[in-house]
Amino acid sequence: MAKGLSKKPVNGMKDIMPREMEIRDYVTKVIKDTYRSFGYTPIETPAMENIANLSGKLGGENEKLIFKVLKRGEKLKIKEAEEESDVVDYGLRYDLTVPLSRYYAANANDLIKPFKALQIGSVWRADRPQRGRYRQFTQCDIDILGEPGNTAEIELILATTTTLSKLGFENFEVRINERRILKAMAEKSGFNQESLDEVYIILDKMDKIGLEGVKDELLGKGYDEEVVNSYINLFTILEGKSDINESISALYAQLEGFLDENVKKSLEEIGEAVNSLKTAKFDLVFDPTLVRGMSYYTGTIFEIAIPEFGGSCGGGGRYDEMVKRFAGIDVPACGFSIGFERIILLLLERDFKIPESGEKVAYLIDKKLPFDKYIDIMREADKKRDEGQTILVCKMNKNKKFQKDQLREAGYENFKEFFAD
Repeated sequence: MAKGLSKKPVNGMKDIMPREMEIRDYVTKVIKDTYRSFGYTPIETPAMENIANLSGKLGGENEKLIFKVLKRGEKLKIKEAEEESDVVDYGLRYDLTVPLSRYYAANANDLIKPFKALQIGSVWRADRPQRGRYRQFTQCDIDILGEPGNTAEIELILATTTTLSKLGFENFEVRINERRILKAMAEKSGFNQESLDEVYIILDKMDKIGLEGVKDELLGKGYDEEVVNSYINLFTILEGKSDINESISALYAQLEGFLDENVKKSLEEIGEAVNSLKTAKFDLVFDPTLVRGMSYYTGTIFEIAIPEFGGSCGGGGRYDEMVKRFAGIDVPACGFSIGFERIILLLLERDFKIPESGEKVAYLIDKKLPFDKYIDIMREADKKRDEGQTILVCKMNKNKKFQKDQLREAGYENFKEFFAD
């Protein structure tokens, strides 16, 4: 092997083996077919965006994880550079929402309103790799742009959970919260506006460090003990409450004067509609600790929790102010993203079997078979494919038993052998 070359992919990225690729193709088809049945329109945006679009204080912590692209040719003058902007002009997208907002701003006049978009594509983040988290990964988003009411949230939740159900997932949770509730809870407790982002970052660790851990970390940052205790007490009043409307009402009673009643009403309507219309087996849960990391969220936020993964397997929310950054006009927007890579991981761990629409047969050909007979075999294979079968034609190996074992692992249960006379 030549010096400096490596057989391994870049850290945090991976080669995809045939077994996984089959599952990915199947899952992608289920996702596309289901979302299309809800009226979502497939679109595509480029892998790269202008660096200003990606670093406009919209992506929260993800802006620290951008893979930046150097200028090219004569424009690249590293020795003369005084700051990063002198050598960087593009970046690989870290999500699909920022590109969608730019796309809509550029093409709104040619799109139906409200516009229901479906995007599936790769994104890149210079993150620390771990189980279910990579530096290059596929995102699968649906978004509704131009609908200010909570019918957008209702449909996004129903479409996403219907899709997960078709992939065999059930008894999961969709957790829901509202950014304005997060703000009201913090302000009611006495935190000032400048502290909110730090408070949210600490609260977002709740599932890892618990309520006491959140309290200790807030005190460790120097916040007033009375303010911190008041904040923690707002979460404890919801303990033991499982009904979404009961939880929202109990919290709203504590936040009167800090929270608009329309926020409470909207969440209650979402809960009522989703629970009465859902076809999938899941629970809709109000979770006041849900933060979502993106700073572009302005209202409702949600997240999928599948017990066997132990973390988020998708999420989204309302981002009413993002398109305005590109278009200069208000455009309400809301989206939901399935955690594609984590869904694939769980299906692989389940040893998921793809439902076959037709029989898979391997034609094994003797290497000494005359060419005219090979032509006849290929004609027969084409006829069988027209009938819905999957036909693999390949030369017969010397170790035929091992060859068949490998083919069985790939889903070929039937074999037809052709020998020279």
